[in-house]
Amino acid sequence: MSAMNTAFDTALMWFRRDLRVDDLAPLHYALKSARRVHAVFVFDTDILDTLPERTDRRVEFIWHSVAALKQELEQHNGTLHVLHGRARELIPQLAADLGADAVFAGRDYEPFAIQRDAAVADTLQAAGRSLHRVKDQVIFESDEILTAAGRAYHVFTPYKRAWLGRLNDFYLAAYPVARYLDRLAPSPPAALPTLAELGFLPGNPGRITPGSEGATSAFADFQQRIGHYQETRNFPAVKGPSYLSVHLRFGTISIRELARFAYLHGGAGAETWLSELIWRDFYQMLLAHYPDTVAHAFQSKFDALKWPNPPDHFAAWCEARTGYPIVDAAMRQLNQTGYMHNRLRMIVASFLVKDLHVDWRMGERYFAQKLVDFDLAANVGGWQWSAGVGTDAQPWFRIFNPVTQSENFDPQGRFIRRYLPELAAVPDKVIHAPWKHAAGTPGYPPPIVDHAQARAITLALFRAVGAGS
Repeated sequence: MSAMNTAFDTALMWFRRDLRVDDLAPLHYALKSARRVHAVFVFDTDILDTLPERTDRRVEFIWHSVAALKQELEQHNGTLHVLHGRARELIPQLAADLGADAVFAGRDYEPFAIQRDAAVADTLQAAGRSLHRVKDQVIFESDEILTAAGRAYHVFTPYKRAWLGRLNDFYLAAYPVARYLDRLAPSPPAALPTLAELGFLPGNPGRITPGSEGATSAFADFQQRIGHYQETRNFPAVKGPSYLSVHLRFGTISIRELARFAYLHGGAGAETWLSELIWRDFYQMLLAHYPDTVAHAFQSKFDALKWPNPPDHFAAWCEARTGYPIVDAAMRQLNQTGYMHNRLRMIVASFLVKDLHVDWRMGERYFAQKLVDFDLAANVGGWQWSAGVGTDAQPWFRIFNPVTQSENFDPQGRFIRRYLPELAAVPDKVIHAPWKHAAGTPGYPPPIVDHAQARAITLALFRAVGAGS
């Protein structure tokens, strides 16, 4: 980042997955490096055109968050240019129109983003301009935490140990953006395209409040509950999670603010949550080092595994009619709200792959379509972990029993009944396996597979490609 010591006349701040003003590293550097700073967000058609549905909760969340960001910048006499088209073309064009010498942006670690940013950088360079990518969405990025041999960690526990060993106040400190906001370029307010103009329809945004205001409110609420996080986080019927995942995904709150609070707060709950934030860095690091894992197993030998992929099994899973209440309730939560509790993500992923024998990539893509907090690195990492083809040393024989998981984490069936009202009258003792209910369960299907038999098939599939040898 040699340009940090260079004075630019005009710079352009390119907002992407960092929809806030406070504690934003690329905005901080842009404001310190230039006399005038313009700001832009692009609704990138290279991304939007790949979305299968015109009602998309993520687009709606982004739209509202962009509107809030635009309003906040205008309160400081700046504005936000909101464009619709191909970012790789529009960013160099806007930089030229504004006379911007440099473009600043938060560094992204996804394969598409890396390719897009390289194309933008080349175009800018050809015109005598520059693109400066700045770490912001993680505490430690891809090459900051490495083994003694200089390689990426493949196992989480030693990575976490190294992560904590390197952590200090410097990495947790906020970037003082506010003191430089007078450098925002004054300009007439730019128009914000409507959702309809972007080609999307308003839908059900759920209970998530977008923007920095929503993130601040959610974090304040979680701070009152973090002391019990280690006890409550696995129970979907109680308010245990932080509910900050979507705000982290789109950067409406700073990862440094969250990690700093967890680190300084102390206690079992905060330590457990900090570990979850470290998992996030871990998966971002892995994706940066191994981009092929988006489509291939981290343990390459498992690419040879022949998943049967019964089409009726995948459809039943998507449509919440597997006959296993905890799985079906979780899938209804996802389909109805765009959110799924983290423990349930593990349960339904294990069930799809190891009970229904469907390729993990099909489940990963379905989550990508439905989750409002979808993050490629975490989604791929989580699915590979659940499928047993990821970074763990010996995870392939880890097969969740859906009934046992249900009994352990929704013992009274409160979550199940919330999303499966057809089981409301089933007694607690059989709510997890309603096929055992003497009175029957009209309107609810029998189990699509027998877990014990499915487990045996899964173990045979793994052994056929040399697992355990």
